[in-house]
Amino acid sequence: MKKWCDAPIAAFTCQEVRVLQAKENFFAATNIAWSISIHHHKIVITEILPSQLESHSDLHCVESVYPDSFWHSLYLFNVSRIIITCGLIVLALSFQYTSLGSSDYTLFLYAATLHLLLSCLFMLLIKLRKPNFNWQLTQQVCADVVFICIMISVSGGLASGLGILLMISLAGAGLISKGRMALFFAAIATVGILFQEVYTFLYFESHSAQFTHAALLSIGYFAVSWLAHRLASLAIASEKLAHERGIDLTNIAQVNQLIIQELQEGTLVVDKKGNLHQCNSYAEKLLGLDKRPDYFKPLKLSEYAPELASKLFNWRNQADTSSDYLRLSTNNTMVRTRFVPIEKNPHATAIIYLEDTSRIQSQIQQMKLAALGRLTANIAHEIHNPLSSICHATELLEEDERISETASNSRLLGIIHDNAYRLNKIVQDILQLNRRDTVKAESIDVRRFVHTFIQDFCLTEKIEVTVFQLDFTHDDPALLINFDRNHLHQILWNLCRNARRHCLQQTGSIVVKLTRCNETNSILFDIKDDGSGVPKHQIKQLFEPFFTTATNGTGLGLYIARELCEANHASIKYIDNTGGGHFRISCKDADQHV
Repeated sequence: MKKWCDAPIAAFTCQEVRVLQAKENFFAATNIAWSISIHHHKIVITEILPSQLESHSDLHCVESVYPDSFWHSLYLFNVSRIIITCGLIVLALSFQYTSLGSSDYTLFLYAATLHLLLSCLFMLLIKLRKPNFNWQLTQQVCADVVFICIMISVSGGLASGLGILLMISLAGAGLISKGRMALFFAAIATVGILFQEVYTFLYFESHSAQFTHAALLSIGYFAVSWLAHRLASLAIASEKLAHERGIDLTNIAQVNQLIIQELQEGTLVVDKKGNLHQCNSYAEKLLGLDKRPDYFKPLKLSEYAPELASKLFNWRNQADTSSDYLRLSTNNTMVRTRFVPIEKNPHATAIIYLEDTSRIQSQIQQMKLAALGRLTANIAHEIHNPLSSICHATELLEEDERISETASNSRLLGIIHDNAYRLNKIVQDILQLNRRDTVKAESIDVRRFVHTFIQDFCLTEKIEVTVFQLDFTHDDPALLINFDRNHLHQILWNLCRNARRHCLQQTGSIVVKLTRCNETNSILFDIKDDGSGVPKHQIKQLFEPFFTTATNGTGLGLYIARELCEANHASIKYIDNTGGGHFRISCKDADQHV
């Protein structure tokens, strides 16, 4: 297999590969090659014309294998030869006033009949394709030269007009062979004509010499052969150009199809009857199609999206409403519709574009959150210092016996202290969010880390260690992950504190489980409690900022946990239907992940 060229189109590469067949330890250039375009898991094979192989002089073939078109042309050429020979026999037998066989009528019939039988034999050889194409064409031209020269000789010479038949044979042979050996065939015909003219002049006393006629006829043979050669060359060039354009069009069509399928916008082709003929994968997802529409088996748009079909009907009656918003009933998605007629008439086939506005809204929301995050970080930084001063002043007032000796003043100072502490916690969380991109990942043995963490957590929160139940069922001596140690500590602290708040606070109320998932090459942290769990209507809001169910909570704990997980290329999610609160952290396994 030899690659001749790479033709990149846009961002894709379509390779044209010429296949060479090996025969008897030789690389024979096949006149049937194939263009293989590798594109989006599909292989398109197109036939390369044999004329394209002629321009490459570095290919030396032992035997050429010709396509069916060549053999079919040779078959038709042989059929025309049979028809002409049959016509000559009929003329010789039916008309007395023709010059056919005027010198030797019997020899003329023998020559014509033998030529007819030989042509029939050539028909059989063409069917068998043995010998090869060039040999058969050469043999047929030589047979034409021999038998036509004999018929010319016994019909009164070149004056009979049979010499023109060789021009037909030479022209056909030159075109069929794509110009190969055309002048060689003309030379054979010239030698045959001159030989018969000399033979007739020497052995037929009544024959007058017609060497001038023979010379002019020979010049005509070379002229016809040269013209056939030029026409064949032009045909080869046009054929090659057309084939290359066909390959380019095929590749462009494949690229266009790929672009349409990968568009993040639904595309539908609907005819004037409301039948859906074509759509891309994104449109199938939006409409919830259970099967792909076919051109010959279209789908009714009204069956899958009646509101879209109604809007299409209104657009066709009012062509100025080409763009509008619509909520699809299949998945309750808000889309922006755009109708474009293929022709100027809006009642003809039209293209419908469906743009999912939820994706745009999500991007806008992300931009708003990013801007809000920068704003809140700056505000928190400015609040931090005055808040520290308030806390410090409150502590000083609490130490002053004259102010704190009354119950009302003590209560007011407590309120100031508690709210200042709460505000300070919010400021610290927001500042921590601003530092989420500062990740110092290291290889952590999660078993050892969890053991140490639980001891520190129980000591700080003043709870018994027996509240936690560790489940390390994997047999590996070590489970390693790449994670920022401080980030992992903060994530587990938030999750365990939430679990302690909502659990029954009995022995084994909080389960910490570590497992390895070989399918995804990840380490799973499962933190479960025996509480009531999260209500279903609140699950979607768990990781939103400032959402909390606790009276003194900030609503940033789970949001910060998710942000820190994403910063360390991990993920966190809530597992429902487990009978209690259940959070799972998925981290990449450092032993298997590259």
